[in-house]
Amino acid sequence: MNKIHTTLEGAFVLEPKVFGDARGFFLESYNERAMADAGIRERFVQDNHSYSARNVVRGLHYQVRHVQGKLVRVVVGEILDVIVDLRRSSRTFGQWSAVSLSEENKHMLWIPPGFAHGFRVVSESAHVLYKATDYYEPVAERTLAWNDPELRIDWRLDSEPIVSSKDQRGASFHDAEKFE
Repeated sequence: MNKIHTTLEGAFVLEPKVFGDARGFFLESYNERAMADAGIRERFVQDNHSYSARNVVRGLHYQVRHVQGKLVRVVVGEILDVIVDLRRSSRTFGQWSAVSLSEENKHMLWIPPGFAHGFRVVSESAHVLYKATDYYEPVAERTLAWNDPELRIDWRLDSEPIVSSKDQRGASFHDAEKFE
């Protein structure tokens, strides 16, 4: 498995070995030993599956208790996956990074605990799978404004995004709860 660093401290892309032939392909989407070799030693406790249409923007989500690390991949379609470092102790605090994840490139994004996470669907639709290191806890969930003017995230929009009412009420970066 090839490890590709992002611009944010601790976050990286994993490029699995893909074995393809005339029948299709095979890849290991998770192998505890390979993940540990790459630097992911956390235990995953929950798998999530999200389906969304083109130009849906989800996020930016995080939890203040039951903080989650996430391993994200796309099995159908393509997304622009966006993460924001909310760890005050990090040298990349307050910075964001965007990565293309698709069924074509088969890349996976490791998002350590302490990041806000969201994505925009680039293709007609997308199925996004992600493993989480802690359970979803509704009272601990927070939403960072996807369009915060201080962060100036380039979502590479080609039309008006589709955003849930919850995500439209996201906190500004200035007001958002952060991590030490």
